[in-house]
Amino acid sequence: PTSQTPHGSPVSAARSTSLHAVGFPPPRRRRRGRGGPGCRPRATPRGPCARRLRARRRRWGHLALHASRHVLRPARRRGDAFQPLRIAPHQPATRDHGLPRLPLRRWRRGLPRPPPVSRARGGAPLPGGVRAPVRPAPARPLRDGGRWAVTSRKLGDKGSGEEEFYDAVVVCNGHYTEPRLAVIPGVDAWPGKQMHSHNYRVPEPFLDQVVIIIGASASAVDISRDIASMAEEVHIADRSAPASTCNKQPGYDNLWLHSMIDHAQEDGTVVFQDGSSIKADVIMHCTGYLYDFPFLGDDSTITVDDNRVDPLYKHIFPPEVAPHLSFIGLPWKVIPFPLFELQSKWVARVLSGRINLPSEDRMMEDVKAFYLKLEAHGWPKRYTHNFANYQFEYDDWLAEQCGHPPVEEWRKQMYAVTSMNKAARPESYRDEWDDEHLVAEANEYFKKFL
Repeated sequence: PTSQTPHGSPVSAARSTSLHAVGFPPPRRRRRGRGGPGCRPRATPRGPCARRLRARRRRWGHLALHASRHVLRPARRRGDAFQPLRIAPHQPATRDHGLPRLPLRRWRRGLPRPPPVSRARGGAPLPGGVRAPVRPAPARPLRDGGRWAVTSRKLGDKGSGEEEFYDAVVVCNGHYTEPRLAVIPGVDAWPGKQMHSHNYRVPEPFLDQVVIIIGASASAVDISRDIASMAEEVHIADRSAPASTCNKQPGYDNLWLHSMIDHAQEDGTVVFQDGSSIKADVIMHCTGYLYDFPFLGDDSTITVDDNRVDPLYKHIFPPEVAPHLSFIGLPWKVIPFPLFELQSKWVARVLSGRINLPSEDRMMEDVKAFYLKLEAHGWPKRYTHNFANYQFEYDDWLAEQCGHPPVEEWRKQMYAVTSMNKAARPESYRDEWDDEHLVAEANEYFKKFL
C-alpha cells in the first residue's frame, strides 16, 4: 500500500540495490604481543614518540581490551531490540542484566562462539548474496546516478584487487581504532615513554613507575585504578578540571587528579596548569579515537574536522550523495546495539525505496540547524556525535521512520539508574545495583523472542 514519510513524500515501491558494506568484521590472526586479551603486552615506545605513534596507527589492528576490562553496560541494555545478550550459564540468574563478576576475558569463554564468517574457514556459508570479507581500497563515486566504484581484494591477497560497481556504500567500520593523541608542548624532547590506552593490557609493566594518564572518561578511570595497584604514583590530567586542581583520590594513597598538562621538559619533568610538576616515567593517552575513513576518496563529499563527520543528515546520510553513501554507528555515549539496529533498518528502508529522504536542500537545512543548536549549548565541535543528552529522542525518531514502537521504557530507566549507580558506587557499580524490578520487566519483554 502507498504511504507517506513524515515529510509528506510518497513512499515508492521496494527495489533491489547492490550494496557494499565497509566494516564487516574480518577474521584476525592472533600474533604474539599483538592484541587480544590473552596476548603479552607490547613494549611501549620510548623517547620523543608522538610522531612514531601517529605513523604506527595503520598497524594497530587489535582490539582495545585489557585483561581486567569489564563491560560498562548491563547486558539487557546492550542487546538489540529482539535478542538479549546471553550471560554465561554459571552466572546467577538475578545478575543477568549486569556484568558477571569476572574479567571480560574469562566471561567470554563461557559464551557461545559465533559461527565462522565463511565456508572457506570451515564453517557454514554466508547468507545468499553476501560475500566473505575483503579489504577495501579507496572508493570513488561515479556520476551516473550515484553509483560507486569500489576496489577491493580478498584478505591475504597482495594483488591490485578487483573493481566493482555498487548502487550504495554503507560505512560500518567503527571508530575505536585510530588513537587520538593530546597535544603537549615540549613532549618531543621529553625522554619518557608514551602510549595510548589502545595498547594497554596489564598493570605489571608499570611496577614502581610514575605514570601520568591524560583523560578522565571511562578508560582513564578504569586504567588509572588498575595501574595504581602496581605503580609508585598515578596522576590523572583532566582538561575539564579547574587549573588549580591537585587532589588525592579517595581510597588511594598513590592516585591524584590534576588539571591538564601545561608542558613537558627535557629533564623528564611534566608541569601541570597549576604550576605543580612531577618527574614521570610514562604518559598514557586515554584521549579517545578519531573518525577515519581511508577507503573513501577525496571526492566523497565528506570531511572530518575535530571529529565532526560533516555534513550528515541525522548522522547517517551526506545530503549531496544520499542515499548512495551512508554511515552506521557514528554516535557515542549511547546504548550502541539498539541504536545501530534502528539506523540500519532506516538505511535499508531508504535503499529499498520504501522511504524517501527529504530534498538535498532540506537535509542541509536540518544539518545547519543542528550545528547551531550545539553552538547555542556551548558544545565543542568534537562533541557533534556525542548523544549523551538525546539518544532516546533520536532512537524514537528512527523507530517512527521504520514503523517500530519507541524504545522500551524499562531500557531508558535502566540506563538512567545505571548512570546514577555509577556515580554513587564508582568502584562497584558493575557488581551492585538496586533495579531488579527493571530486570524483571526486561525478562518479560525478551521471553517472546526466546
